[in-house]
Amino acid sequence: MDQLLVKGQDIKQRLKRYFDNLFNGHGYKEQKDLHMVFINLEKAYDKIPRNRMWWPLDKHKVPRKYVTLIKDMYDKVVTSIRTTDGDTNVFPINIGLHQGSTLSPYLFALVINEVTRDIQGDIPWCMLFADDVVLVDESREGVNRKLELWRQTLEPKGFRISRTKTDYMRCDFGTTISEDGDVCLGGQVVPKKDTFRYLGSMLQRDGDIDEDVSHRIKAGWMKWRQTSGVLCDKRVPQKLKGKFYRTAIRPAMLYGAECWPTKRRHIQQLSVTKMRMLRWICGHTRLDRVTNDDIHDRLGVASIEEKLIQHRLRWFGHVHRRPPEALVHRGIIRRDNNVKRGRGRPNLTWEEAIKRGLKEWNIPMELCLDRSAWKEAIHVPEP
Repeated sequence: MDQLLVKGQDIKQRLKRYFDNLFNGHGYKEQKDLHMVFINLEKAYDKIPRNRMWWPLDKHKVPRKYVTLIKDMYDKVVTSIRTTDGDTNVFPINIGLHQGSTLSPYLFALVINEVTRDIQGDIPWCMLFADDVVLVDESREGVNRKLELWRQTLEPKGFRISRTKTDYMRCDFGTTISEDGDVCLGGQVVPKKDTFRYLGSMLQRDGDIDEDVSHRIKAGWMKWRQTSGVLCDKRVPQKLKGKFYRTAIRPAMLYGAECWPTKRRHIQQLSVTKMRMLRWICGHTRLDRVTNDDIHDRLGVASIEEKLIQHRLRWFGHVHRRPPEALVHRGIIRRDNNVKRGRGRPNLTWEEAIKRGLKEWNIPMELCLDRSAWKEAIHVPEP
């Protein structure tokens, strides 16, 4: 009887392992959520103490004569305030960087890099671009600990993290539903966002690019409105209007498109916007029965879908020619075959979009190692 019970338990364990491997995959990892905190420093350029501006220059071995020149620029600096009743008396400025100076961003980058050197994480878990800081972790508790560590490091040195402009976003990439929670900064809850604008691009909670494409379309229309007086002027040659569109409006619509894994609906949105602009430039509506190809030929403008693929492949060439240990490779999202997926079709990745573009244009991937040949192969001529 005891032997039968032992065999029964052994069979149950084997069946459990079998079905676990069948449904979950042997050794498979689960996709995890990402928790991101976007740090905003209050008046970052104005809060740097002067005594903390010089030691990063010495540490980076900036020549002494340049350090002396920079110190002279900040020595005995005074200013005054202009009012309706006249200018105030001059008063000294003993803190912060010069506003509008081309040297200030470099000095700020040196200072913030040295101040946070011991707490910086690896890319992409910690990213700094001037005063735009992003902290990323796989758990809410982990990103909260990082945020508190940054607060404890920065605020004693004269910086202050904004309690109202610092934002938290959780990206739902995991296969399991996790409970929502708050991230706190100094005892105050950090605002939670579903989208966030970072370095000109819109980041979404679900990792899609819908908001970014819509934002780029709005940016294109804003450029259009600024120049509509010229683009809609019948006295201006159409070829010149087309050149203006290629120079000012299309780059605004395709900013950051090199990293887009676009779907069919995104291409459709961009194409519809482009054709509305071009038809207004030519003074035509859809009722005039003028084809899109005719509009393109009149203005000398190529298809926006082809230009988007060109931009993506051009950036791919730059990335692929870099050595494998280059930092740019760490930001590429690749599909791991050992990751257990949820239901439904998986999201399109950037590398898959690249392979699709290469297949459509019949270009071998190895050609990108030859920069001149690659540039010629992906070139999209204007009509």
